Amino acid sequence: MIGTTLLRGVGTDVAGTRDSLVQRVTHFEGLKTNARLPLHIKCKKGRRRGDMRATNPSLRVEATIETNPGLNGGLPPSAKTVTLESVANNSATPLSPNSAKRHADENIRDEARRQGLANPPNTFSAKYVPFCPGIETDEEYSIDEVVYRSKSGALLDVQHDMAALKKFDGAYWRDLFDSRVGKTTWPYGSGVWSKKEWVLPEIDDDDIVSVFEGNSNLFWAERFGKEIVGMSDLWVKHCGISHTGSFKDLGMTVLVSQVNRLRRLGKPLLGVGCASTGDTSAALSAYCAAAGIPAIVFLPANRISIAQLVQPIANGALVLSMDTDFDGCMRLIKEVTTELPIYLANSLNSLRLEGQKTAAIEILQQFDWEVPDWVIVPGGNLGNIYAFYKGFQMCKELGLVDKMPRLVCAQAANANPLYRAYIDGYESFKPVTALPTFASAIQIGDPVSIDRAIYALQNSDGIVEEASEEEIMDVCAQADSRGMFTCPHTGVALTALLKLRKRNIIKPSDRTVVVSTAHGLKFTQSKVAYHSSELPDISSRFANPPVQVGADFSSVMEVLKQKLSLQ
Repeated sequence: MIGTTLLRGVGTDVAGTRDSLVQRVTHFEGLKTNARLPLHIKCKKGRRRGDMRATNPSLRVEATIETNPGLNGGLPPSAKTVTLESVANNSATPLSPNSAKRHADENIRDEARRQGLANPPNTFSAKYVPFCPGIETDEEYSIDEVVYRSKSGALLDVQHDMAALKKFDGAYWRDLFDSRVGKTTWPYGSGVWSKKEWVLPEIDDDDIVSVFEGNSNLFWAERFGKEIVGMSDLWVKHCGISHTGSFKDLGMTVLVSQVNRLRRLGKPLLGVGCASTGDTSAALSAYCAAAGIPAIVFLPANRISIAQLVQPIANGALVLSMDTDFDGCMRLIKEVTTELPIYLANSLNSLRLEGQKTAAIEILQQFDWEVPDWVIVPGGNLGNIYAFYKGFQMCKELGLVDKMPRLVCAQAANANPLYRAYIDGYESFKPVTALPTFASAIQIGDPVSIDRAIYALQNSDGIVEEASEEEIMDVCAQADSRGMFTCPHTGVALTALLKLRKRNIIKPSDRTVVVSTAHGLKFTQSKVAYHSSELPDISSRFANPPVQVGADFSSVMEVLKQKLSLQ
């Protein structure tokens, strides 16, 4: 491996954190540490690889330092090895200028610059190309161009220089990404930007707009798996545990960062606009507010929750409420952005998918780079199912893993054009008029990313399922009563899981990940109505309404004995 040296030593406490050890150990004569250095610890005596603490004075420790791929030359011949023993606890050993301690007058961006972590020499690149698999074309565009479709009207895709990325093997990338988890180092504290080389490699770190999104919880759904679907290895990737409460943050940090870059380059962009059923507008308005960029939001009137509506308002966006559905808002925003220098933020813009794909990479990281059997993703405009495919596929192509999971796209029955196309063998696709659904963010009848979604599913042996409104609300109630607090979109995915388990397509022992795309706290209105049995045409058979009881001891005891089955 280019730029690798082995450090050996005996340490009583080799380091408290990865950063502090990196900054001390990498003080080589002749080496300017101008890039993030992943650190690999291998402790003998059976300690786990990656353990950062070695408190036994006799413990032999071996560490490998590898330079960042942006540091082309690796270690120079004149570099001297510094032992762990000499730097771990020796206060007489001078720290390099890359001291871990932040200066009083600097922020984390300044700290990254001083340590040489910001903007290392870059050997990677990306560009827009038409999304037309199997068709050769020399049409391409710079990422710095404002363009959303090809000359023929096809969607664009962000294409990375895979040859450059392949110069480093899968183990390198696994270790690099793992070394950045849990840090506050700018910008790698973000689950998205910790994969910067695979997302937007050429952007200046000073242009990045991030609230350290990503790194979301992947939890074992033990009770639901055991009691409802008879599974022992069911997991939920909770992308809704995020800054604005949905997975949309993952893509919006990339898009708004690029807009920030374009404005600094002198592009005459007045602001960023989107059509939204709620979550996109929340993410856009938050990131634009953080960057000081105007946000313009087109919302369908009376079709989103109050929690979703208040977010763009609170973040200072210009909110236009329209008497139409999402598809009507989308048509209008596309017309407006052709007339005014407003950057389009919907998933028609492929930049967002570069951030969203990092959730797939995170799943692999969280499973110690083992591939799950199934990943179930709710689908509306259908960009996210392609983003997950792209993340998994890049990991396979670059050698981080050796296979792909099977993908499932779950749609609400009231907005199910992809499901209908799937049942028809993808022979034809017809947009539908989306009917109201509790899963409001996927109430889309004419999805922009239909071609991307079909490609992803066909290349992952994928399946499409649907969920009725009653199925959505019932399974949410079942999940909530077993420790979750699910959004209706997660309910769509859980319904798909239930159906695939009943048909024994998903086996009891299959490791399965359900992607939760938003936080349940955004949808309390529908939950209250369900448990109050106030939803039309829904029986609310798992409702758990409050019990009215008199304010006296005997009344309380009577209810408790009844409800708790006490004698």
